[in-house]
Amino acid sequence: MDQTAKKNTWVEIHRIVLERGERAPQVPADTQQVALQMKVKGFLARDAAIGEEVEVITPVGRRISGTLTAINPAYDHRFGAPIAELSPIGGELREILMARSR
Repeated sequence: MDQTAKKNTWVEIHRIVLERGERAPQVPADTQQVALQMKVKGFLARDAAIGEEVEVITPVGRRISGTLTAINPAYDHRFGAPIAELSPIGGELREILMARSR
């Protein structure tokens, strides 16, 4: 199976936000012993392979960097794999609405 993705492909990234021991003092002791991790889904900003440091653009336009962990990740709520043709609709609609409001 191909482990590379083209720019604008729907992907998931992972990043450590806080290492263990860097968490707030009011966090329970067992929680302080693990890193605070973030997983984000978005559109790949450049061609990349699993394991590379990349930047994604979220559906609301935020740019976030992390390690590429999945290509075309499915949601685990059991609605099935994403439909590639539907993924850009939110961004396209925002552009249309912004153009009309000018």
